[in-house]
Amino acid sequence: MEKADGFEHQRLGVVPRPLVAAASSRPGTRRMLVTDAGCFPRAQDHARRRPQGIAETIVIVCVAGSGWVESGGTRTRVGTSTAIVLPGGAPHAYGASADDPWTIWWCHVRGTDVPELVDAIGARPDAPTVTLREVETVTALLDEIAVTLARDTTPARLLATAGIAWRLLTQLAVDRTLAEPGTPLQRAMRYLEERVDGRIQVPELAAMVGISPSHLAALFREATGGGVLAHHTALKMARARALLDTTDLPVADVGRQVGMDDPFYFSRQFRRTHGVSPRGYRETRKG
Repeated sequence: MEKADGFEHQRLGVVPRPLVAAASSRPGTRRMLVTDAGCFPRAQDHARRRPQGIAETIVIVCVAGSGWVESGGTRTRVGTSTAIVLPGGAPHAYGASADDPWTIWWCHVRGTDVPELVDAIGARPDAPTVTLREVETVTALLDEIAVTLARDTTPARLLATAGIAWRLLTQLAVDRTLAEPGTPLQRAMRYLEERVDGRIQVPELAAMVGISPSHLAALFREATGGGVLAHHTALKMARARALLDTTDLPVADVGRQVGMDDPFYFSRQFRRTHGVSPRGYRETRKG
């Protein structure tokens, strides 16, 4: 028999709906508000079916066992280190596997910032799952939400959980763009990181990681918002900033350290990135 909760050692926190209504009009929690959160360990027979969806966006993270989710006309198996993100209003159903029931951390969120962050995560009703590469970080945030919400539901506590939930959703968005270990993108990024002081040719790098130059360029655009050479330049500029901040090297030597032997070219690239010359950057007070 399917059940919604009541699992041994479960944790469950629900904000009374009058408090949700009040918090939804206050600064801070108007933009992000956790309404429910918890943990269901080894949740045998767990399932929820909502043909009309609910107002809140649902985040579920499977940390052990397995389950399933139905949304957007598709059914998807959910294994460990996987998050489900169901946008508010989307009809859905989900549940634990019969032979290997999942252990899940979860929360429901609403607020004006939520739809934009869900878009950044890339979650859609027909594609609600995200493979996690930082599952411990995500789980720790959900645990902190549950613990904080269990203490009380005062405005201060709801504001605290709102901040944690904002970090949770941004972490999910970051996880989506992180290069998975061993993939062509990850190997290409590592190669660039190890050669900040050198020059690269995109066709040679693409051949090295076993894909076409156009495919490599597309992967970089999706992950970084720019191309391969733009990412390499950004790495060089980051290294240049560190050298300007922590050493007394002349500007020309800093340029050489990042593979730009022409000091005028280095200065132009630095100014294009930072809006100030290397010397001006070094003289700017920071902190």
